Amino acid sequence: MPDQNGKSATAVAGADGPVVTGLFDGVFARGPHPGGAAVADDAAWLRSMLAAEAALARALERAGLAPAGAGAAVTRAANAGDFGPADLAELRQATALTGNPVPGLARVLTRRVADPALRSAVHHGATSQDIMDTAAMLLARDALGAALGDLTAAADAAAGLAAAHRGTLMIGRTLLQQAVPVTFGVFAAGWLAGLDSAVEGLAFVRGTRLAVQFGGAAGTLASLGGDGSRVRALMAEELGLADPPLPWHTERLRIIDVAVAAARACAALSKVARDVTLLAQTEVGEVSEGAGAQDSPAGAGGTRRGGSSAMPNKNNPVAAVAILGCAKQAPGLLATLVACAEQEYQRAAGAWHAEWQPYGHLLQLAVSSAAWARDLLGHLEVDPARMTANLNAAGGLPLAEHVTALLRGSLGGPRAHDLLAAAAARSASSGVPFRDVLLSTPEIEETLSQAGIGRSQVEEALDPAGYLGASDDFITAALRAHADT
Repeated sequence: MPDQNGKSATAVAGADGPVVTGLFDGVFARGPHPGGAAVADDAAWLRSMLAAEAALARALERAGLAPAGAGAAVTRAANAGDFGPADLAELRQATALTGNPVPGLARVLTRRVADPALRSAVHHGATSQDIMDTAAMLLARDALGAALGDLTAAADAAAGLAAAHRGTLMIGRTLLQQAVPVTFGVFAAGWLAGLDSAVEGLAFVRGTRLAVQFGGAAGTLASLGGDGSRVRALMAEELGLADPPLPWHTERLRIIDVAVAAARACAALSKVARDVTLLAQTEVGEVSEGAGAQDSPAGAGGTRRGGSSAMPNKNNPVAAVAILGCAKQAPGLLATLVACAEQEYQRAAGAWHAEWQPYGHLLQLAVSSAAWARDLLGHLEVDPARMTANLNAAGGLPLAEHVTALLRGSLGGPRAHDLLAAAAARSASSGVPFRDVLLSTPEIEETLSQAGIGRSQVEEALDPAGYLGASDDFITAALRAHADT
């Protein structure tokens, strides 16, 4: 069953028939490349744990604490692709017996090192949490890197929309009701600012908060004597991670920082996606989703993008809906990880274990959201004519604030507001355009005349293009800030 990444759901044998995995990956594990592996699934965890074990062996050899050739031998053995069904079954069984996958992994890896004389380098000096936490940092580096690429592309697309639609008039909406005119350019600039902020947060965490974990049994590296800190520094160097001042076994702010950055990205993307779902409603119709780069014309088995199983006419905003489906899971996952930060003594009983799945899931959702957003904004279709029609449909009422400002100097704020509110109510109830109510109602005409306000001034105040405030300045500022990122 191909998903939208070009991957297929996998069926494996179970006691009660085939167990299907990856069924929802097309939505929640979308990545930057068609057919690309998920960045934070079980296979990614395994690859990252093996990378941590291999780096430790190389560090031990460089420190003179393992035989020559041990680092290369362990690195060769630590190839996740060479782990067969029997190895994986052993890992699953050992995980249930020890409460985490590392003891079983160390046994399998040791056995896979061909030369018995070099096997002592496997896991020497480490505890299970060292490998799991270091793997978590490697997962974050890969996931945040993937998300950064797609988020940056999405931001570039938003910048293109902002620049292209500086003067494209549309109605602004507050509390889901028509408000005053805006441009689609300033609308897109708002998206751009949020995406750039998300990019900044991801880059900061990826560049400064990912650190190796190596503390041994209780955070003292006692089994390595006076060589512990040197081995840790070498291990960090091997992996390209920061070397922290001391082990962070029960100080979990690095995990939270990664999670917050991922959740912030989901939040910024959910704003874009929600706006698109609203603007793409049939009754609004101001934007629509184009075909994404990862979508074949025929789809999977003839399935059409945006199609419905029941309604042939449907053209659903799939990318926006998928982003929201990802993003709405992020707050609960973040809350779980923050709750897990309370960890006792030198090793948590349960809180550390509770991090693994929500951490990986949150990273994957951030990557998936970013990939969908690149697709969405890169192919978004804008309908300026429909925007104009929706703006005009209100019969000039969105400009009531502008006319109020015109009268405020002569009549005072409260009186001007009340006069225009009455005129707006009359227009809304009668269907007569707001302009005609203002210029053909005797009592309003008289008030305008007494205030020295003529027909031409009213006409000018009702021109939406003349009531955009600092919109163009805001677009310029957003584009300039984006160019500087």
